Amino acid sequence: MRFTIRPYEPADQDWLLASEIALQEHERAVHDPRLPLTRRPALPYTHEYIALLWETLREKQGAMLIAVDAEGRQAGLVAGNVADAPWPMEMPDSTRYGYVADIYIEPRARGSGLARILLDAIAAHLHAVAPDLTRLRINVMAANAIARGAYEKAGFIPYEVMYERKLP
Repeated sequence: MRFTIRPYEPADQDWLLASEIALQEHERAVHDPRLPLTRRPALPYTHEYIALLWETLREKQGAMLIAVDAEGRQAGLVAGNVADAPWPMEMPDSTRYGYVADIYIEPRARGSGLARILLDAIAAHLHAVAPDLTRLRINVMAANAIARGAYEKAGFIPYEVMYERKLP
C-alpha cells in the first residue's frame, strides 16, 4: 500500500471522531483484567478529549497528520507535540522531547508499515519546529502487545515502565 501524509483538514473531522472512538474503545478492551478498569467509555468523553488534544497541539508546537491511501481514503493519523517537563535528576535533552499523543491505523492498513511512516512524519515535523529535540516518546498500555510490537519495530525502546496496584 502507498500512502500520502498530509496535515489534518476540517473535512477529516467526522473520520477523526470515529477513529478516536475506535482507539479509546480498543484501549478499554485491552485493559489488564487484573486491574480495576481506568478507561471511561469512548462516548461522550471523546469529544472532550479531542478538544483537549487540539488545545495541547496549539500550545505545544504540535500537529496532527493524516495518512491517505491511493483512493484518497483516510488510513491513519498521528498527533504529537513538544513536551517540556524539567526535572532536576534528568539531563535537559531528556526532559524536552517530542511526544506522540495519538496514533491510529485503520484495520485495512494495519501491517502495512503505516505506523512507522506516521511516526517518522511526526518526528520530522517536531524536529523542524524544535531542532533541539533529540528524543521522541510515546506511551502505550502494557497490555497492548500489538502496539508495543509496532513501536519497537519503529525503533522505540522501553524508557520507563509504570506499575500499578490497587490500594486496600
